[in-house]
Amino acid sequence: MNKGLDNTEGVRDLRCTLQPLKEVWMDIGIERIDNHEKVSVKVLSDSGATRMFTDKKFIEKNSFKLEKLERLVKIRNVDRTGNSGGLVTYKIEVNMYY
Repeated sequence: MNKGLDNTEGVRDLRCTLQPLKEVWMDIGIERIDNHEKVSVKVLSDSGATRMFTDKKFIEKNSFKLEKLERLVKIRNVDRTGNSGGLVTYKIEVNMYY
């Protein structure tokens, strides 16, 4: 085989040195449903999460309208222990764009 045409030479070594990403941060925008006001925010993309969550302090700081959940949501950490933040009791509705 002609060594100049072999594109796979060294690929095995490259694959061994690549490290998977532990977390992915990205900038997104969220828009209020009622007045279409936009807020930019940096978010952690977690492909293991079953839903999208935000911090109550962020909600209060940005004056989003909270809606009480009919059914509370229990949050578990990746090690399956209960989250120290307790149950999720409210939700917000927003449009998200990225």
